[in-house]
Amino acid sequence: MDTQTLAFAKALADETRQEIMGHLCCVWLSTSDVVAKLEGKVNQPTVSHHLKKLEEANLVLARREGKYRYYTLNQAVVTFCCGQLVRRFAPDYSAQIIPTEEIT
Repeated sequence: MDTQTLAFAKALADETRQEIMGHLCCVWLSTSDVVAKLEGKVNQPTVSHHLKKLEEANLVLARREGKYRYYTLNQAVVTFCCGQLVRRFAPDYSAQIIPTEEIT
């Protein structure tokens, strides 16, 4: 398994990261926004830690605006990594996956 797919799997192993990724789909949110979306289940330093891990795995994109950082789900990488997992663990379905070359 390639390192990107392994990083993806490790990042997804954490339920809080899964929830954060769900909130970041199709929107840009600040760390404070993510903390608010988690409704007090996780404090700001912990959210920052999870966002860093997701960014290291290339699962979120980040941009800086002034003193704030905003994050969004890196949908291309999520799609690619999910496809890699399907190819590895459910090869009968791999013909239904978009070829790697088509993902930019």
